[in-house]
Amino acid sequence: MFDNLKIMWHQGKQYIPDVRTAKVPGIFRGRPVITAVKVDEERLAGLCPAGAITTSPLCIDLGKCTFCGECALHFKTKISFTADYRLASNSRERLVVREGEERVISVDPLLVRKEVRRLFANSLKLRQISAGGDNSCEWELNASNNVQFDMSRFGIEFVASPRHADGIVITGPITRNMATALEKCYNAVPDPKVIILVGTDAISGGIFANTPAVDRSFLDRHKPDLYIAGNPAHPLTIINGMLDLVKCKR
Repeated sequence: MFDNLKIMWHQGKQYIPDVRTAKVPGIFRGRPVITAVKVDEERLAGLCPAGAITTSPLCIDLGKCTFCGECALHFKTKISFTADYRLASNSRERLVVREGEERVISVDPLLVRKEVRRLFANSLKLRQISAGGDNSCEWELNASNNVQFDMSRFGIEFVASPRHADGIVITGPITRNMATALEKCYNAVPDPKVIILVGTDAISGGIFANTPAVDRSFLDRHKPDLYIAGNPAHPLTIINGMLDLVKCKR
């Protein structure tokens, strides 16, 4: 008992009672802020390994960003990363952060299908598919349902079979070896169904984009319902994004 009390004294509470207002401790890099300070934009954009930074005006695409922090390290007056973990949206365009813009990334309620809110607001069962992922986002998805975050209290859970699921969660850039398996898994989910992309690799291909080992044609045929940015995505980002999708009101 004394050992348990000692752990509680040093680490504090191990659970997060309110995932909507929680603060992320440590060195977490969340939503970036771009100031109006003039810098060498071409040099700044050249630092990004994933091509997430574009110029005139300067923008960062969080669907491509690896959150490595090199841009903020070399151009401290221009870019800084906040602790804001709300990095999920159902609009790909909303993941783009622009110079001088102070905007919270969110789900657009007008783009949420009515059946998604009507059927899945209190119960959402998902089949996770690692389509060539490096296991980082997969770990965070698993952590989303541990005792600290307890995603299942909101009715959001992962299931073993796509036939028991309401949608799929895709991680990884979608490699050629997984393209057919992904399509088969998606087809096995009963209608209506949702598609959720988690992590930079799933959203844009990340550093693997445009390589011959990747086949992202699945996303040309099927439109995602939610993009959850991060490399990997934080459990609070994952949970809040899913809650915003299924509980969003017009």
